[in-house]
Amino acid sequence: MSKNTALLIVDVQAFLVENAFQGHALAERIKTLGTRARELQIPIIYIQHCENEGEFEIGTPTWEIHHTISPNEGEPVIRKYSCDSFLDTSLKEELDAREINHLVIVGMQTEYCIDTTSRRAISLGYQVTLVGDCHSTLNNRVLKAEQIIDHHNTVLHGFGTATNGIVVKSSDTLFI
Repeated sequence: MSKNTALLIVDVQAFLVENAFQGHALAERIKTLGTRARELQIPIIYIQHCENEGEFEIGTPTWEIHHTISPNEGEPVIRKYSCDSFLDTSLKEELDAREINHLVIVGMQTEYCIDTTSRRAISLGYQVTLVGDCHSTLNNRVLKAEQIIDHHNTVLHGFGTATNGIVVKSSDTLFI
């Protein structure tokens, strides 16, 4: 990993950890990555999904970042209101201020915020490592969560431009 790398933890909120495929195991893997990133002085940036009502209503217990991976003092938490972590947020400015050009992306939900944020990061010129065993989702009426995750790991690996792209890696190969 380059010194210009950041760990981006997307929407690992109480509701999703409690309901997503392997949510608690996922939170533990992300916790391990976060610990290692801090040891290596790799910045961690949290993204928190917000809605006006429902499970992601600001201030509700289900909206909170899951206690397993709570931010440390000084680690930014950026609130978003769409699947795109960059849209109408300060994420790009935060990354630019830190001279970050490589994002390690983990979190939820695979087919929404993880997919959209990963693709948008490529469009903005970032290198992306998607941690294949550190994103999850819920079953839908067509596919099981595990199928959605596998599909996105396959589709997103190699997605990119002539100068930057997405690489899918396992959590046990990062920050070693």
